[in-house]
Amino acid sequence: MPISTAIKGLQSIKSMQSVVKSGIPNKEDSDFIKLYMLEKERTRLKSEEIRIIQRLELIQGRLKEIQAYYDEKAGEMHTSVHPEKIKKSKKEEKNDWKTMSIDY
Repeated sequence: MPISTAIKGLQSIKSMQSVVKSGIPNKEDSDFIKLYMLEKERTRLKSEEIRIIQRLELIQGRLKEIQAYYDEKAGEMHTSVHPEKIKKSKKEEKNDWKTMSIDY
């Protein structure tokens, strides 16, 4: 087996404890990474915004349907006839029916 010092380039390898420099050599490179990450976040937030807007449209549509139903029923309740008139109309309905005897 060859000795580890005989391998070319092994002596120039440094461990992370001995390296004092930053992992990113230029500040410009970190700006590019930051811009890239911000662009990714922006596209993610835009797609999330679109999903929320679609959901909001569905919710608002359903709320409008419910409100229209409430308005319709409230209008019927306000224009409904008084109980006395209801009793009279029931009596009139009873008079409309005719009874007949059937022989078997």
